[in-house]
Amino acid sequence: MDTIVKKIEDVNDEGAVYEQAGEILKKGGLVAFPTETVYGLGGDALNPKASGKIYAAKGRPSDNPLIVHICDVDALNELCVDIPESAWRLAEKFWPGPMTLILKKSAIVPKETTGGLDTVAVRLPNHPVALSLIRKSGVYIAAPSANTSGKPSPTIAEHVIHDLSGKIDMIIDGGEVGIGIESTIIDLTGEEPVILRPGYITPAMVKDIVGEIGFDKAILCENKDKGFVPKAPGMKYKHYAPSGDLMIVEGNMEDVVDKINLMVKNKCNAGAKCGVIATAQTCDLYECDNIRVVGDRNDELTISKGLYRTLREFDELDIQYIFAESFSGDEFGTSIMNRLLKAAGYNIISV
Repeated sequence: MDTIVKKIEDVNDEGAVYEQAGEILKKGGLVAFPTETVYGLGGDALNPKASGKIYAAKGRPSDNPLIVHICDVDALNELCVDIPESAWRLAEKFWPGPMTLILKKSAIVPKETTGGLDTVAVRLPNHPVALSLIRKSGVYIAAPSANTSGKPSPTIAEHVIHDLSGKIDMIIDGGEVGIGIESTIIDLTGEEPVILRPGYITPAMVKDIVGEIGFDKAILCENKDKGFVPKAPGMKYKHYAPSGDLMIVEGNMEDVVDKINLMVKNKCNAGAKCGVIATAQTCDLYECDNIRVVGDRNDELTISKGLYRTLREFDELDIQYIFAESFSGDEFGTSIMNRLLKAAGYNIISV
């Protein structure tokens, strides 16, 4: 398959691109496109065959639910049933935006899209290209991240091209994304809202709207139950992982730096190629040939935006061992640490 790549220079003046992409989607094809979080791999959410193509292109397990992207809040009435009042309050506050709601699905949503579940994950993205594509195509778009399953999510079109060129019909290049990690996922199908995946919308922000919430215990630790059925993307399988072995070191920063430098020295002496994920505050303290500044601890958004890019850069350098500092478990830092832990396969040591 020859993959079409189109760059969007002006989101308000690219009608031909959206028309071409819309025709592909309506015929059951796949189009990758930018959102404010990461690039998504889109197919017609109401077409079971399109969902199957998404799983095949990514090499993604078919019991891992897809998120349905909409361009109007009223779409919930068509896609969902038994919608709680909390859903409307959250949507009013955070949509368009990086928040996904899990609700009971209506009959029109095929189980191929929901991973076999009676619930559906829905979000209204805050990106002009994504919104224009949904609106002009006339279809709801099921879209996981546009990467090979298990690898770091794409934050620029080049990442998508690397992973999926030749496997999908079209890639829309809308430049670099703004947030860099996936949306917050909130399950609204139980007695109280539960955050299943942390993101830019933090627990405190959600509490301000709906009051008490639950917080999935597996967010910052490995889920040992291999038989459970995931309600949301990324809850069951290893995600975001680089090719090299990633180790996270937590503790007093001085001790963390010393430990990472020692491990780098030992691995390099054994002939291995190493890399260090550092921050603006610590990058000058490490002794390694391959140091990458992921962002600034005083601005966690820079860290989320740089995380997947950094992991992919180490892949390009064929780094065998990657050592990373840990990040705060508070608010947005929880989201960053969640992604880093999954990328490391929960390989973390305390010093």
